[in-house]
Amino acid sequence: MLKSDFSFELPPELIAQTPLENREQSRLLHMDRKTGAIAHHHFYELPNILRAGDCLVLNDSRVLPARLFGKLETGGVVEVVLLNEKKALTERAGSQVWECLTKPGKKTKVGAKLVFGDGELTATVVEVTDTGNRLIEFHFEGIFLEVLERLGQMPLPPYIHEELKDNERYQTVYSKDVGSAAAPTAGLHFTLELLDEIKAKGIDIHYVTLHVGLGTFRPVKTDNIEDHEMHAEYFIITEEVADAINRTKENGGRVVAVGTTSCRVLESCTSESGVVSAFAGFTEIFIYPGYKFKCLDGLITNFHLPESTLIMLVSAFAGREHILNAYEEAIRERYRFFSFGDSMLLL
Repeated sequence: MLKSDFSFELPPELIAQTPLENREQSRLLHMDRKTGAIAHHHFYELPNILRAGDCLVLNDSRVLPARLFGKLETGGVVEVVLLNEKKALTERAGSQVWECLTKPGKKTKVGAKLVFGDGELTATVVEVTDTGNRLIEFHFEGIFLEVLERLGQMPLPPYIHEELKDNERYQTVYSKDVGSAAAPTAGLHFTLELLDEIKAKGIDIHYVTLHVGLGTFRPVKTDNIEDHEMHAEYFIITEEVADAINRTKENGGRVVAVGTTSCRVLESCTSESGVVSAFAGFTEIFIYPGYKFKCLDGLITNFHLPESTLIMLVSAFAGREHILNAYEEAIRERYRFFSFGDSMLLL
């Protein structure tokens, strides 16, 4: 199967640049994944579409404000995006080493020193990796995450050009475990009030954690999609949550994943017989048409980039023709696309 099989033309003005003022006011395209039939709703109507006995599985990972702008001691501004924390080169407090993207890279040679803010965070480039990334040792007082909250910005996707006025709008209202480089955006439509309404309908809500890496934005470069190498992401599903999902299945309820990240968690820890097990570790699962789903009955997701691994995943779940037809309908109806855009329910 070719990546061009997942291409579509999107008018640039439909790429949402900012979130809606009210999260739950986003539109919701509901598609029957078996027939392809489409109905148009708003996200706040979700409790009326689901039914008692169903369960939603949400990813509670929180985005790290991992984008920093610093100054070189020798002059010049450098952008640094934190990717992965590495073992500290020293054991002293106030020091951490991260693998980072830097721009411009030519200014961040080994030994380069950087200053962020008013000097409450400093750093030294200690190594250049085989992929061209930098290992940077950061020096600070106090708690590193608190320093990042003050100095860092959200690492927004490259197709968003507007400045985000409130960092919390790129977090889900239930985000908890810091570690993602990008938001699990299917969950951005929920409010705490909507979650309470869903629970009141007899629909269970369970949380897993998958830390989204910047690899989620990495394009598929191989013409044959089976040759694409998927990035690994760390996830956790507890025994309590696994048991609850298994009970939902046993009782005839439907398991609905909120986002492709929650989908990847569930499909990574479900046996061929459909039993979900607790697990903590990495997944490199690549889901594309032909994949046989073991756990999922439904999926809430945003509208994805053409030729991306994400549109391949939803095509595997609901059928490529159905998905491309739904995208054409969404374009005709002027839905908003991508991270801050509208949503789909495949059920």
